[in-house]
Amino acid sequence: MSAPTTVVVADDQELIRGAFAAILDAEPDLTVVAEAADGAEAVEAVRRHRPHLLVVDIRMPQMDGVEATRIVCAETDTRVLVLTTFDQDEYVYGALRAGASGFLLKDVRRAELLAAVRVVAAGESLLAPSVTTRLIDDVVRQRRPKPTETAALTQLSGREREILGLVGLGLSNAEIAGRLTLSEHTVKTHVSSVLSKLHLRDRVQAVVLAYESGLILPGE
Repeated sequence: MSAPTTVVVADDQELIRGAFAAILDAEPDLTVVAEAADGAEAVEAVRRHRPHLLVVDIRMPQMDGVEATRIVCAETDTRVLVLTTFDQDEYVYGALRAGASGFLLKDVRRAELLAAVRVVAAGESLLAPSVTTRLIDDVVRQRRPKPTETAALTQLSGREREILGLVGLGLSNAEIAGRLTLSEHTVKTHVSSVLSKLHLRDRVQAVVLAYESGLILPGE
């Protein structure tokens, strides 16, 4: 039997933090190694325990979940799943941009929480690309930022830029394969190359970059 997935749970509300920790720790394949009451405690707990996953509330005192996510993703291989009360939230966009692999609403059902934790801990992005795209499109549309061509994109081949744009639109590998008349395996190889060249953790960060670089414009 493989070693359990280790988790740090961070939320400033003790009852919510305790409830989430209890649900996770009751599973044989999951172990909660620490709890934290704010972002600073969460960062220190991750530095100390090096868990597979940090489950963190976005809005907390001292240091919020966005900043904690930025530090954790910059310093460690720990993956991050953020909790929030609102799915259309500037904070969520900030957390995804900082490196989070997905978000959950705090009223999530037990089974959905467990499934999300296992998906993110396994190295996948939690959100369906279409959900990520909708969220980022809404926030970017409200901000109306001026797209800036990211220097890193010059590392990509023409085909890789094309595929990044389609990932940004929320298409799955199978859908991209159908549109470009390629095998799904070839698309998967291209996506992996894009993530590697751009130093992105998963497709969530690819969607963010596609918007911020101007490959995708709000409303497309």
